[in-house]
Amino acid sequence: MTEPEVATGQLIVRASGAAAARAAILGDRKAGPDGIQLLLRCTVPRAVAEDGAKLGFAGCVLHVLPVGGPGGETPGRQGVVMLTVPAAELSLSFDELRPLMFRPVDVDAPLRALFSSAIAHVLAVSEALDPHGLAHHLRGLAELVLRSVLRAELDRADALATRRREAVRYMRERLADPSLGADQVAEALYISRRRLYQLFDDGQGISERIKGLRIERAKILLADPAKAARGIAEIAKDCGFTSAAHFSRTFRKAVGETPREFRERALAH
Repeated sequence: MTEPEVATGQLIVRASGAAAARAAILGDRKAGPDGIQLLLRCTVPRAVAEDGAKLGFAGCVLHVLPVGGPGGETPGRQGVVMLTVPAAELSLSFDELRPLMFRPVDVDAPLRALFSSAIAHVLAVSEALDPHGLAHHLRGLAELVLRSVLRAELDRADALATRRREAVRYMRERLADPSLGADQVAEALYISRRRLYQLFDDGQGISERIKGLRIERAKILLADPAKAARGIAEIAKDCGFTSAAHFSRTFRKAVGETPREFRERALAH
């Protein structure tokens, strides 16, 4: 077992087995894997040999690989644990696990400590235990880790989605303000500018997002028959553009036609 690339305190969940290989080759997202692998870098017993330890029973495989030199006087040292369990015997389906798959996920210290302690006990007494009972224990341990991390990840994703909605709502409500920018949005949400940018992971900057929202509003106003009598300059002002000329240039670049051309075509239908 070579050392997997997993950072301390992070979990990587991945699929294993022939079914997973076929799905990867054929691009079949519906096919479930034979097994689910959990890779976690945490404390492992210093008694584990330099080339690692491996146990296998009743469909479960446990690999433990120390990282770095001997543990010395400490009760443990850093290592990587890879636990593979049959996917069919987990109560979580592969689709439910997709938010965790194939990417590093942070694991809280208490859960890491529980996991590493359980693995240490398994290694210490495995020869004295019933293999099927031990496999059941490891499947339960894998389920505990997966469920705990998945819950935290879904809570985090939901919190991020909520904050994103708050940020976009704030921008929409203040599009008429030409000075609207990242600093103003971040201050309103009581977060740092850096945190604001982290809320949006699509690579689009805040100023570009605000500009997109302004174009979106402008298209709605231009296509509204009830506002047909309003001039282009008025609509530009309502959308936060500093001048009609700036509005026209920006709109044409984004939409492919001038505001006047867009209005004439929209109102003709």
